[in-house]
Amino acid sequence: MGKIIAVFNQKGGVGKTTTAVNLSACLSLKDKKVLLVDLDPQGNASSGLGIQRNQLEASIYELMFSEGEPPEGTILSTPLPGLDVLPSTADLAGAEVELVNLPRREYLLKDALADCSKDYDFVFIDCPPTLGLLSVNALTAADSVLIPIQCEYYALEGVSELLRTIDLVRASTNPDLEIQGIVLSMYDGRTNLSIQVVEEVKKYFRDKVYTSIIPRNIRLAEAPSYGLPAILYDPRSRGADAYMQLADEFVEMEEYR
Repeated sequence: MGKIIAVFNQKGGVGKTTTAVNLSACLSLKDKKVLLVDLDPQGNASSGLGIQRNQLEASIYELMFSEGEPPEGTILSTPLPGLDVLPSTADLAGAEVELVNLPRREYLLKDALADCSKDYDFVFIDCPPTLGLLSVNALTAADSVLIPIQCEYYALEGVSELLRTIDLVRASTNPDLEIQGIVLSMYDGRTNLSIQVVEEVKKYFRDKVYTSIIPRNIRLAEAPSYGLPAILYDPRSRGADAYMQLADEFVEMEEYR
């Protein structure tokens, strides 16, 4: 059974999808079998890996709400042989409303991933930037949570609420949920603010913070428009190199867990 990791921060614009896509891609280049689950109705993780969302016949929505066998072709391959994606479509936007009155509504994603996760080393769930039922489903299904935090003003804003949500999920649906680690993103070493934010986050989360820090990098911003992770779009870019270093650190820390 592969380890399921929710990439989650209810604050938007923190590098959540960028981290989910690029860390997954870099791990696949390290001979890890990875599944990226796009649970965000915006579908940026899907389009960032070249998936044409308007041409899909099945998605994570059908997998969660279908009864019996999952639809054929739900999991798609990517340009990286070791990386598959379970894409999102616009249908997922209505899922929050549909989930409200369903029995075991918090467990639909966990049930949906039970069979397919066994074929992978790691399953990353790109969560929506909200604290709704889709995010609760992700946290219920996950073994751990990876939290991206941007190196900008108000970096820790909302983190206490995020941690409170994790505690609530532990108390109700997933008592074994752990914090996988904190990824610092959008770092600009030219500014005192970025340096101060790094110090504050490390003081708050201590050894949960990865030493590999993701810089603000134009190649990371451009790559999704070409449907590629940065490591394929520009392997020599600072952004691609930072995510390869993060993948190295991620694997090393997993060996010691």
